[in-house]
Amino acid sequence: MSTKKQEKESHLHGGIFGEYTEIYFSALSGIFLASGFAIAQFTNLEPGYSLICYIISYFFGGYFALLEAVEKIKQGGFEIDFLMLVAAIGAAYLDKWAEGALLLFLFSLGHALEHYALGKAQKSIAALSDLAPNTALLKKDGKVKETPIENLKVDDVILVRPHTKIAADGLVIEGESSVDQSPITGESMPVEKKPFSTKQEEDLHNKKTTSEHHVFSGTINGNHSLEIRITKEAQDSTINRLIRMVEEAQEQKSPTQLLTKKFEIYYVPAVIILVLLLNFAFLIVDETWSESLYRSLVVLVAASPCALAISTPAAVLSGVARAANRGVLIKGGKPLEDLGNLTAIAFDKTGTLTEGKPKLTDVICLNNYTEAKLLKTAISIEKLSDHPLARAVVRDATKKLNLEETSLEITNLEAVQGKGLKATVENESVYIGNLSLYENLKNPVPESVKKQVSALERNGKTTMLIKRGKEFIGILGLMDTPRKTAKSTLLKLKSIGIRKMIMLTGDNQNVADAVAKEIGIANAQGSLLPEEKVAAVKELAKKEKKLAMVGDGVNDAPAMANSTVGIAMGAAGSDVALETADIALMADKLEILPFAIGLSRKTKRIIKQNLWISLGMVAVLIPVSILNLASIGIAVAFHEGSTLLVVLNALRLLGYKKE
Repeated sequence: MSTKKQEKESHLHGGIFGEYTEIYFSALSGIFLASGFAIAQFTNLEPGYSLICYIISYFFGGYFALLEAVEKIKQGGFEIDFLMLVAAIGAAYLDKWAEGALLLFLFSLGHALEHYALGKAQKSIAALSDLAPNTALLKKDGKVKETPIENLKVDDVILVRPHTKIAADGLVIEGESSVDQSPITGESMPVEKKPFSTKQEEDLHNKKTTSEHHVFSGTINGNHSLEIRITKEAQDSTINRLIRMVEEAQEQKSPTQLLTKKFEIYYVPAVIILVLLLNFAFLIVDETWSESLYRSLVVLVAASPCALAISTPAAVLSGVARAANRGVLIKGGKPLEDLGNLTAIAFDKTGTLTEGKPKLTDVICLNNYTEAKLLKTAISIEKLSDHPLARAVVRDATKKLNLEETSLEITNLEAVQGKGLKATVENESVYIGNLSLYENLKNPVPESVKKQVSALERNGKTTMLIKRGKEFIGILGLMDTPRKTAKSTLLKLKSIGIRKMIMLTGDNQNVADAVAKEIGIANAQGSLLPEEKVAAVKELAKKEKKLAMVGDGVNDAPAMANSTVGIAMGAAGSDVALETADIALMADKLEILPFAIGLSRKTKRIIKQNLWISLGMVAVLIPVSILNLASIGIAVAFHEGSTLLVVLNALRLLGYKKE
């Protein structure tokens, strides 16, 4: 949703008094209404003076309602504003100018306050666009020059001084500092950033960087200067993508909102028919046509579904805004409502329930191969892969050998999905992966080697068996430790009603069981290919109607697509994660999930409360008005009061804190 569209929908019209002109016009309407009433009741002046005041009150009270009605009619529809204008014109026709002016005053006041309140939620989202500075300090040819961020290009280098905002997404190449990422990820504590050497061009091309190297536009630098190499232009930065997606989310209708719209399709024509019929009540009851017309106008005001129309969108807007403030991107009303209905969650293991930072713990050499030659072979192949396990092998093996780089020639590299890699190294075929990689090869894995692999796996380690030529030359053991918050988060989820939780992983079953036991998850399924994860999610969906898949948004995208809600971890800076998930946790923090579910449930409760308030008010006002027990003033007061009440109720979500 564009900013202009937001402004139009928020009714914060410009004018002689700026963005709050509508509020001031409403106040002027009230002043002239009171003046007309005072002249009529407490002075001996001609009635024409009070009529002039009422007409001026009509102008100020109906000005913005008329603008909205004309705009909607041009689009081929009718606004509530149009119905109010009809009622006011009818009152004037019946020479009830005071009541018509009161109607427009209360209607304009209620809407002005409603739009002002809703503007708070919209401004909390619009404030995201103010996070990034307009200029950056571009470092070029040894000189530093202030430059508009629109002019920055990928690979430009910018200087960020202490305690200033970072102007672009990029990699730290000089300096170390702590960065406050809360505007993007919602993290409460600053994150330490370290430089990534620009000499590592191959690693940069393969994206072998970690979160400690990345910074985002709109975040705040700490006590030390940083030099940052830009990786995304301004329009593609994480903050701009986040803003666009939050704006788009406001346009996505929730199931309750869609149901309300369907109800309105039948309700509004029914009200119009009822109002038309009431014009002829004088044919049945003992009253004049003017009295019947007045009764129908009161019913028209009482039955207008203004509160009903705004009750759900106001809650969804406030919920999405609050979530964005805590670093949770919810892409619309449907995932916001679905999140609160979850009864089951499937988790990916690596990087979701575990740290995603495995370490090389075991190096076992076979067939008289030396450790140096084994690790050199492993590094040469794994450095070409972007898998977390491959990065861990390269990092730890390089440190172990104290090497800057390897010189082995690699050709014909091929990834075998879910199993490992194969390549040609110095004219010999080399395989590196799990045991299933070797199932269809001519030379079977010796039993003695299988036993060594099994021993490592029983201890919760992921293994890589390496074969060069016809010989098995070694085994690498890696271990990924569970997140410190995983166990407590799972307990929280269980306490709030998530009755079924499973872990899905491509790692072998022994590793899956070891991690599951440590974090307290009962059902762990290992050795799964991506399509097998999808099958597992579908199987769970047969038992649990509402389930979520939590993963990194890349390898787990197919499984996410087959769940009720797809949730991506650590989505900041990840284009794929932002695109594939229904909900994106911008920070790499699992513990924010109970907050998101709690917020969703609170939103659903408020939506239900708002529906009861709006429908309840209509249910009371319509019969009271038909029985001629209420005037236009009373009807509009309760009508606008209920509208304002549902908006204020929805705004409570902006202060939601419970985890």
